[in-house]
Amino acid sequence: MPSPVQPNRSPATLPTDDQLRAAVANEMPGVRADLERLVRIPSIAYDGFDHHHLERSATAVAALLRACGLSTEVVRAGGQPAVLGHRAGPAGRPTVLLYAHHDVQPTGDLRLWRSDPFEPVERDGRLYGRGAADDKAGLMAHVAALRAFGADLPLSVVVFVEGEEEYGSSSLPDLIARHRERLNADVIVIADSGNWDVGVPALTTSLRGVMNCLVQVRVLRQAVHSGVFGGPVPDALTVLARLLGTLHDSAGSPAVAGLAAGSAAPLDLPEERLRTAAGVLDGVRLTGTGHLVDRLWTQPAINVLGLDAPSTREAANALVPEATAKVSVRLAPGDDPQRAYQALCAHLRAHVDWGAEVSFRYEGGGAPCRIDASGPRHDAARAAFRTAWDGTDPVDIGVGGSIPFIATFQEAFPNAAILVTGVEDPHTRAHGPNESLHLGEFARVCLAEALLLRNLAARG
Repeated sequence: MPSPVQPNRSPATLPTDDQLRAAVANEMPGVRADLERLVRIPSIAYDGFDHHHLERSATAVAALLRACGLSTEVVRAGGQPAVLGHRAGPAGRPTVLLYAHHDVQPTGDLRLWRSDPFEPVERDGRLYGRGAADDKAGLMAHVAALRAFGADLPLSVVVFVEGEEEYGSSSLPDLIARHRERLNADVIVIADSGNWDVGVPALTTSLRGVMNCLVQVRVLRQAVHSGVFGGPVPDALTVLARLLGTLHDSAGSPAVAGLAAGSAAPLDLPEERLRTAAGVLDGVRLTGTGHLVDRLWTQPAINVLGLDAPSTREAANALVPEATAKVSVRLAPGDDPQRAYQALCAHLRAHVDWGAEVSFRYEGGGAPCRIDASGPRHDAARAAFRTAWDGTDPVDIGVGGSIPFIATFQEAFPNAAILVTGVEDPHTRAHGPNESLHLGEFARVCLAEALLLRNLAARG
């Protein structure tokens, strides 16, 4: 970790592209070493995990920011620790808020990992580990850009590193309310997305929302003998399976009336690339109709995430009296979680077979969003990407996943330009086993952010 920088002074001239390229390259070995230190901390905010690691992670992040000359503290609002830092730049220059999160997803089945998820390992130019990309590399891209400027930071910077994004950001609205004045900025850079492909940078301009709920079916007061009563008496698992089957039409498109849908950017996503990235088995057909980017970014998706029912190992020869499914709906931009929940409930009530009881419980949701990516500040980002990727023009993309806090930032800071960037690529496998970071692309992301800060300072 470098020594703390001295207080900011107004640079006589802004650094050139070549100067920033050299400065970022000089910082990358230390940036990677600090990224690996962060990956070794299992900072998981889910219930049932040791949250002491989140304290360790927040402390480490605060130390990194202090070494960049930021006035830094660990803050919270009833949830997990976040880190807030500030460094004033020259008068008259804009203020940029840099967002990332230091918590990570649980690892899932460790048998599916090729190496320890919390011991970073390089293979074939990629760094493997939980959080190596999502989102500790996003955080370190901010740190790399700040280090590249040293004492000559050309604008004011606020860094906000959340500690429970993967667990729903429940305390984020309160954190924003408590620290609104300190978080207020002209530009918000959210480093929690990805690029179109290795070698092709992107700005994220739309994200789907999400709505999760539990659906329970009941047919009996208690389990009964399947031989004595099977035939005329239904079982809850069969009823639930038939009911869940009504959520899609024969092509696999969502069949729930009332869900919003739209069209995405005119980008061609090859089917084979999607199949490879998702690990789709040979012979399994993709679901839905229309352009793949529409199906992924601007149309709803309905998935069954889990079932509460007897396991096959424990199943007796008895009719199951009740069964529960967790259903998740990804919402197209323009939709609303509560409206989608009501539409789903109405559909299931109308389609449940044989008079079975069906009940619902809303688990939570997050709003989708669209981002106006026009104007001089987004132009500054595109110019930075073009330089960092050696002349490759960036593309505007949507994201099928959800980052509900972006809508929170849009509502809290309506006058700020929001730039959604990131380090991921189609092979990152964020949230899954063997998550990884392309180290060459990471270096470009770090350079692009330094160039972006320079460009924003130049435009005032």
